[in-house]
Amino acid sequence: MDLNVKHMIKNQLVRRDIADKKVLEAIEKVPRHLFVGKVQRPFAYGDNPLPIGHGQTISQPYIVAFMTKMLNVQSHHTVLEIGTGCGYQAAILSLLVKKVISLEIVKALANSTKKRLKKLNYQNIEVFCFNGKKGWVNDAPYDRIITTAAPTRVPDALIEQLAPNGQMVIPVGPDVNHQCLHIITKNKRGFIQTKQSLPVRFVPMI
Repeated sequence: MDLNVKHMIKNQLVRRDIADKKVLEAIEKVPRHLFVGKVQRPFAYGDNPLPIGHGQTISQPYIVAFMTKMLNVQSHHTVLEIGTGCGYQAAILSLLVKKVISLEIVKALANSTKKRLKKLNYQNIEVFCFNGKKGWVNDAPYDRIITTAAPTRVPDALIEQLAPNGQMVIPVGPDVNHQCLHIITKNKRGFIQTKQSLPVRFVPMI
């Protein structure tokens, strides 16, 4: 294991109670430094988010790990991701599930990330340039939904496209200084339950 990755996993994740073996193994296998620009690569494994252009960021490693853990995915799942960004979160999920559908509203970012994921041979991720608030009906319903951009309220379309017994992990809040991670579950009868988790800072969902 690369020393930078080893240090990140030990000091940023395991010490903060990220103990899910499958999640840690997936994070270990994804080369985070290849998902940022050359200028940012020396800082790729640091304990902080990094800019990736177009006003977007790659999330702090701990937040990626925590959200992946809370999503509680299984190998047969299809996951909808809102906010592809550089593709790092999607790449990790792709090692844990059957298929990832990822939506990115910034066309240039969607295009560059498609090329990156293809070059790195992630074959079970599909990226579309689309407004994530509307979800993606073509492959709905989804076993799991994760968003890496924060709406002021949970979009109805995402609730509708969540499968029975599905789960969603989504940051929600009026602005970047007042956001909280929400864990939303839908039971087999369609009843919705929401739990609030840790405070976070994400770019707004537009």
